[in-house]
Amino acid sequence: MSSNSKLSQLKKSIAPFEKSDIKSSLKQILNTVPPFFLLWFLAYQSLSISIWLTFAFAVVAAGFVVRIFIIFHDCCHGSFFKSKKLNNIVGTITGVITMFPYEKWKREHSIHHATSSNLAKRGTGDVWIMTVDEYVSASFKERMAYRLYRNPIVMFGLGPLYLFLITNRFNRKDARKKERLNTHLINVSVVAVYSVLIWLIGWQAFLLVQTPILFVSGSLGIWLFYVQHQFEDSYFENEEEWDYVKAAIDGSSYYKLPKVLQWVTGNIGYHHVHHLSPRVPNYNLEKVHETTPPLQQATTITVGSSLQSIRFRLYDQKSKTFVSFKQVAHLLPKAKSNVELKKRQASLQTNNK
Repeated sequence: MSSNSKLSQLKKSIAPFEKSDIKSSLKQILNTVPPFFLLWFLAYQSLSISIWLTFAFAVVAAGFVVRIFIIFHDCCHGSFFKSKKLNNIVGTITGVITMFPYEKWKREHSIHHATSSNLAKRGTGDVWIMTVDEYVSASFKERMAYRLYRNPIVMFGLGPLYLFLITNRFNRKDARKKERLNTHLINVSVVAVYSVLIWLIGWQAFLLVQTPILFVSGSLGIWLFYVQHQFEDSYFENEEEWDYVKAAIDGSSYYKLPKVLQWVTGNIGYHHVHHLSPRVPNYNLEKVHETTPPLQQATTITVGSSLQSIRFRLYDQKSKTFVSFKQVAHLLPKAKSNVELKKRQASLQTNNK
């Protein structure tokens, strides 16, 4: 059966779930946004009791930021509400809370969906991935830059800071007016909200509450995005062989999380369903998976097995799997360079004599 036929059949199965439900959307907003503000307030109030209690409230609040981001994410896809205008309004407001530029991220994320797992179209809205051949043929400087980027401390530690303070704050040079204005609006709104909070409670208290919330939510967000496309036998292909259905089902995982974490992350663990049909609102993703047998064949990862993805650094096009830096160390031109260096040193010694 051709890819188009498969996609057509799957689309028919999924179609009933692609419609947003205003009651479900409003319910999700009510059980997500107000609790976040309450937890923020409790974290602040706890400063007079214990810094550890403040941190505990902040970590839970960070989970709700992740859930708010899923609402933002659905608005970017136009799947949270039927109304385009309402998606744009709620998307911009949740963009202020999560510190993400709505129009800019919507564009980049749509590119990610259109090019996911396509080796010829990497670079926009995705994590930097090099193939084994690219890594081996790269310069020493390029390899070191890539190794630094893929270091867990950098990716999940410094990554959130870079994302919130730099990447999300600036427009691309050729951004359209609508995108530029939206980014400026969100930046100004963030500065205004933060300024008012600092004026009310002081900068020390503000940083003690907001910093761990942003750091934990940012790290969790990057982890979810990273792990759901980088598992051992994930699908990646060149332009000629790339297939949309395979990219969705085989190139995205089903991240089977405990129910509490599944709720906090807005069912985004059903990532294969989401990539196959971004129009499905997050509260319908599980239903699609459970009622569509072909989607149940997607690679399933758990919290435990997902930790293995930390060592997946390079994609090997020959074996169609991710490998570690250690596994390809023998392919690097180090030995050849050492031989050439010894020859040059011997030649210099001979000339000196």
